[in-house]
Amino acid sequence: KNVSAYERSKILRKAGDIVRSRADQIAKLMTLEQGKPLVEAKMETLGAADSIDWYAEEGRRAYGRIIPARAQGVFQYVFKEPVGVVAAFTPWNFPLNQVVKKVAAAFAAGCTAIVKGPEETPASVAELIKAFDEAGMPKGSINLVYGIPAEISSYLIAHPVIRKVTFTGSTAVGKQLAALAGTHMKRATMELGGHSPAIVCEDADVNAAVKILSANKFRNAGQVCISPNRFYIQENRKDEFVSAFIERAKKLKIGNGMDEGVELGPLSTAKRLEEIEKLVETTKNEGAKVLMGGKRPAGFNKGYYYEPTVFDDVKDNFTIMKEEPFGPLVPILTFKTFDEVIERANDNDLGLCSYLYTNSMDQAHIGSEKLESGCVAVNTGVVAIAEAPFGGIKQTGYGREGGSGAIKDYLNVKYTHM
Repeated sequence: KNVSAYERSKILRKAGDIVRSRADQIAKLMTLEQGKPLVEAKMETLGAADSIDWYAEEGRRAYGRIIPARAQGVFQYVFKEPVGVVAAFTPWNFPLNQVVKKVAAAFAAGCTAIVKGPEETPASVAELIKAFDEAGMPKGSINLVYGIPAEISSYLIAHPVIRKVTFTGSTAVGKQLAALAGTHMKRATMELGGHSPAIVCEDADVNAAVKILSANKFRNAGQVCISPNRFYIQENRKDEFVSAFIERAKKLKIGNGMDEGVELGPLSTAKRLEEIEKLVETTKNEGAKVLMGGKRPAGFNKGYYYEPTVFDDVKDNFTIMKEEPFGPLVPILTFKTFDEVIERANDNDLGLCSYLYTNSMDQAHIGSEKLESGCVAVNTGVVAIAEAPFGGIKQTGYGREGGSGAIKDYLNVKYTHM
C-alpha cells in the first residue's frame, strides 16, 4: 500500500508485457496440463495480459472525493484504502484467467495476495506469478501455494492477517468458504457455478446462432462456467437448428490439444469423465433421446475424451436441466411463447449468464431485463471481457470481477470529518 498507484501501474504494465512475450510458452504448458486446444490456451494467455493492463489503469483511478460541508471551516473527505491481504482460491478450467482477475485487481488497489492455485494446472499459474515477480512486485507481496484445498482454505480464511477472500469454483465449496469468511467478518467475492440458458427465437438468424452457440458450448470441452447448457429453441425452428448444430458438431476435430487444427480436446480429469458418463446415462434413463455422441470417441484409448453429445426429448425436470454438466453435453428443448421461455429459463438456482438470439428489439430488451442472471449475451457469445463486470446472482454468488467497479471490492472507504 505504500507503493504509489503510479508505480503499481508501471509494475502491472510490465507484468502484462512479460506474459505477452511468453504467451507461446505459457499456452503450451496450459494445454499439456489442462487439455484445451493450443489456440484457446494462447487466447487465454493474451486475455490475461489484457486484464493486467486494464487494472494497471484502474488503480490510478480509485478516486476519493470531497463532500460539501454544512459550515465554514469544516472539511469532509472520503479516501479509498487497500483492504489488506487477499486470499485468492482459483480453479483449473481457466488457470490464468481466474488468477489474474483477482491478483491484478488486488495489486492495483494496493493489496498483497496469497494465491491458492489449482493442483491440476500448477505450471501455467506459476508462470503467471513469476511474471508479476519479475516485473518488480515488492518481495512478499505475491505468494503462491498448493496443497490440500480444505486445509489451506480453513487456515488462511481464519487467519487474522487475511482481510479479503475471493473464490471461483463450485457453489457447494463456495458456500463453505463464504460461511467461514462470514464467521471471521472477512470481505468475500464468490463466483460460483453457472447453468446458462440459450434461447433461440423464431425470428433469429439460426445459422448465426448455431455458429456462436456451438463455439461457446464446445470451448474447453464444455468446462466453462458460462457455457450454454440449456438450449430452448422455438418450436418452428427446432428442426432447422438441430440439423445445423449437429452438422457443425460432427465436423469438430477431436484430439490432442497440441495438434494443429484440434477444436475439442479431452476433459481435464478422470473424475470429470466419470461424471459426464454418469450424467449421460441418467439423462437417457430419464427419457431423453441421444441424437449424436453419448460415448467416448472411437480410436482414443488414452485420455479423457468424450464426444459432443446432443439430446432430444428432454424435459425441464431432468437432472441435466438442474445440475451443471460442465462438459460437451447439449440438451434440446422447445418453447411456444417468449414469456413462457423466460419463465422456464429463470427456473434455476444458478444465475451467471444467459444467451438470447432474436431479431426483435422488443424481445432483446425485454429478455435482457427479465432474464435472471448477472450477464446477458444477445446475438453474441461474448460476455467475459476485462472492461465489463462479470459475476452472477442467486446461488452463483456475489461480487464482480472486471469492469470499473471490480477494484472497489479490494478497497476500504474511509471518511474524515475535520
